[in-house]
Amino acid sequence: MYEVERKRRILELLKEHQRVDVQGLNQILQVSDSTIRRDLKELEDQNLLKRTHGGAVPLQNVNFEPTFMEKEINNSERKRMIAKMAVEQIHENDVILLDSGTTMLYLAMELKRFRKLTVITNGIPIAQELESADGIDLILVGGSLRKGILSLVGPFAEQILNQLHVDKAFIGTNAIHPDEGLSTPNVDEASIKRKMIACANKTILLADSSKVGDVHLVKFASMKDIDLLITDDQAPDERLKEIEDKGVEVQVVDMERGRKS
Repeated sequence: MYEVERKRRILELLKEHQRVDVQGLNQILQVSDSTIRRDLKELEDQNLLKRTHGGAVPLQNVNFEPTFMEKEINNSERKRMIAKMAVEQIHENDVILLDSGTTMLYLAMELKRFRKLTVITNGIPIAQELESADGIDLILVGGSLRKGILSLVGPFAEQILNQLHVDKAFIGTNAIHPDEGLSTPNVDEASIKRKMIACANKTILLADSSKVGDVHLVKFASMKDIDLLITDDQAPDERLKEIEDKGVEVQVVDMERGRKS
């Protein structure tokens, strides 16, 4: 296969799978690892992809972030079921931290059953959802508003989190990869997520299957920073096994039965 054909095939595979790795391309294209790495570098130089550790992702994916409303539409039923599983991790009198995002909003809806709970969040929709819940002591982390995303970020928010210690932090992500860790398109969002993880006894990652295997622009955590991942049964088994091998407990929602496995 000529170089031009080989590069065209790499881009086709990338478009189809949203990620390629050197080992897989080696088997498909029947060329050496060094040749694949050179092709990936040249394609990156042409702004056609972004290289990652061991492979590449589409360039347009690493810094794109949908609005809160767009996220709410996408995979809503999966997110609802993940939230129903996540609430099992919470007990009366817990102090919990909820990241911003639509899965966290669904989790907030489940919290109204509690008689005594302290909830800290940087998500405006989450605060609105819980503001009238009798059993919830609500603390809203102040900061700069990310318009469209509806989260509060920046130095003021981070200063508050530096002073807090919580039982559990429920964190969202735009992408989760066994080797690349957790990532998001926005620098400020990544920074506040790091602070949230740092102030928690236990960190629980809520990520629907569309996030598994992806990589975005800014890494904010490694797999060693996560205690539990809750996802749905459309996530690739091989990716979940790799995540478990990193020491993370994985719970998978059975979408048909509404249970976890």
